[in-house]
Amino acid sequence: MISKYKFALAVGVFAAGLAQFPSTGNATSYPLTIENCGRSVTFDKAPERVVSLGQSNTEILFLLGLADKVVGTAVWFNSVAEQYREANAKIPRLADNDPSFESVVGQKPDLVTNQYQWHVGPNGAVGTVDQFSELSIPVYTAPADCVGKDNSTGGDGTRIDAFSMDLIYQTITEMALIFDVEQRGAELVADLQAREQAARDRVSAVDGNGISAVFWFSSAEIDVDPFVAGQKGAPAYIANVLGVRNVIESDDEWPKVGWETIARSNPDIIAIGKMDRRRFPADDWELKMKFLQSDPVTSQMSAVKNDHVIVFDALSMNPTIRTIDGIEKLAQAVEDFRAGVIN
Repeated sequence: MISKYKFALAVGVFAAGLAQFPSTGNATSYPLTIENCGRSVTFDKAPERVVSLGQSNTEILFLLGLADKVVGTAVWFNSVAEQYREANAKIPRLADNDPSFESVVGQKPDLVTNQYQWHVGPNGAVGTVDQFSELSIPVYTAPADCVGKDNSTGGDGTRIDAFSMDLIYQTITEMALIFDVEQRGAELVADLQAREQAARDRVSAVDGNGISAVFWFSSAEIDVDPFVAGQKGAPAYIANVLGVRNVIESDDEWPKVGWETIARSNPDIIAIGKMDRRRFPADDWELKMKFLQSDPVTSQMSAVKNDHVIVFDALSMNPTIRTIDGIEKLAQAVEDFRAGVIN
């Protein structure tokens, strides 16, 4: 099995570099108004108490040096990056998944930032934007979940426009502006862009064109139709930048597709999501692996027979700051595939 890319190490190295570059950019001018998910959000000053609903946004705040501003978190897929475990342990975790509206408000935040409109949006499971507005609490939603995307269909929504890492860079830049740490934001974006280009160059050297893949996030039950990545989400972006073909043609974020259909497409590489979350049995990557190897249909797929099944950090399969990790992970898998490496 390909060794897992060490996100924590990368974060540690980058954070150490940031310490040498204090914010020297122009100071944010307040009041600041940002257009976010079709509405205007105004800040009279940099927030001091933030509740972060979504691991990606939380890790962005940490990377921007703002851990001391975070007073509550929720919606976790994986363990926090090692560099921030000590700081994160001091912050109340309101829930692993969906916190209550009362628990969020109870932290007396002057900003709620959310990764998904599923949690805070027109019909949010935690609350609506209007509910927070009535308490004078601004909400900042990650653009990746609303720009070029229709969430009115329920579930994970449908992307109208394909996801791009530019949406993550927008999140970083806007959060840095909100908190008056623009230089740190610029450094972080530059680092991620450099990593993405390096992965592109690696695969270009071995030619990833013609290689196919499927990305299995989870399943309601281990032996039922899996939730696999469609054509316009983060995994599709990961595949496209490396010239790899995603065999699932749906525009839905995570459509359910039968294993017989997937087996007929016979992808060269299968990426399976690994997460600490246990909402579904198939959240466990080891159960996914056992199923692939034992099921009469999946066990005959060439990727399973040749052990070209790679374990992806589930967060990197979503539009998050860790999508870059997914690009690097798949780049390594493509290199190994071209070299004929059997894992």
